[in-house]
Amino acid sequence: MITARSQAKFLLPILVLLIAAAIYFSLVNSKTEREKPALSEKIWQVEVITAQKQELSPSITLYGRIESPEQLKAAAPGGGIVEKVFVRNGASVKKGQPLVTMDRRDFAASLLQAEADLRDIDNQVAELKVRHQSNLASLDTERALVILANAEVKRLTELKKQNLSADTAINAVRSESARRQLAVTSRELDIDSYPSRLQILQARHDRGEAELDQARLAMARSEVVAPFDAIISEVAVAAGDRVSLGQILISLFPIDDLEIRAHLPINYLDSVRQAIANGQELYASVTNRKIPGRFQIRRLAGEAEATGIDVYFAIDAVAGQLRPGDLLPLSLELPAEKGVIGVPYQAIYGNSRVYRVVEDRLQAVDVASIGQARTADNQVLVLVRSDLIEPGDLIAVTHLPNAVSGLKVKIDAE
Repeated sequence: MITARSQAKFLLPILVLLIAAAIYFSLVNSKTEREKPALSEKIWQVEVITAQKQELSPSITLYGRIESPEQLKAAAPGGGIVEKVFVRNGASVKKGQPLVTMDRRDFAASLLQAEADLRDIDNQVAELKVRHQSNLASLDTERALVILANAEVKRLTELKKQNLSADTAINAVRSESARRQLAVTSRELDIDSYPSRLQILQARHDRGEAELDQARLAMARSEVVAPFDAIISEVAVAAGDRVSLGQILISLFPIDDLEIRAHLPINYLDSVRQAIANGQELYASVTNRKIPGRFQIRRLAGEAEATGIDVYFAIDAVAGQLRPGDLLPLSLELPAEKGVIGVPYQAIYGNSRVYRVVEDRLQAVDVASIGQARTADNQVLVLVRSDLIEPGDLIAVTHLPNAVSGLKVKIDAE
């Protein structure tokens, strides 16, 4: 039998749950409704410039190296001993100043032998000419003796028919006639071969003169002197060193004939070639060293590469301040370009893109970089070209790391 107490124990938890639910729903229904916040687009503040298409002369930065097309490397004219070295690396020398001397005794023997060989050849030529004159003078006599010998043979033959001569006498005169004929033939051969033998001796004479000249030249070159006003770039030997033929003794370069070699990028090659073909002079200046003046393009390299071509600048006027191997940053002035726009560096994205401001939003525009230029107040501008930019367009110059087309911006009034 269910008592009242047991019913109360069963209904009490249900009653508590119902009361708690009623309180929860009462609280929910009584909560004040809040308005949802409206999402607002962030606006980026930017500075702009007004696009102006102009005719400007761009410049590009090149990195040049000092070279000397006339660098001289004096070599040993033969094997021998270095006697004296008069200069050191980096020294300035004048034309005709002695630099290195070798022991002349190492070359004296070759010179004496060459002189003796030439005298011997000259004597052989003289002897050959005397012999030839003797052959010419003797030929007529020997021919006459042949005629006499033949006549004697004929006379004895006639006497033999009359039994007035012996066979031994006839044989003797026939042998004498043959010897006389052989002597004539030999003499004629000597005379006929004279021109060829003379040419052989003349060739040996010419070779001997060449060897003598070479020996004299080696003797003269045993003393190295400066062929021009120069700076010593390397001294490769010291006094007492033994050197071989062709070994480098000393290197030097002329003070007034240096040049700068720099690599011109391929996209500027056509412009530079056209300017040079039209007779236009193009100049570069050094950007970060106190080297005065401008340096004119002297020539282009004979062969271009996939990345560009080497150009050479004349620097004669300031050569005393430079040395081969020096590296110089150059600013090369290119021919004037029409329809280009100058913008600050911070306006360029990825070297080929700027942003216009159209109805308070950014709009990306691809551009071609032409070079750079300096304004009157020494500000560096990048020169770009694009058919999509019109004069009067607003170009953002504030560099935004998150710049994309459609980004909302506000133009800085200042």
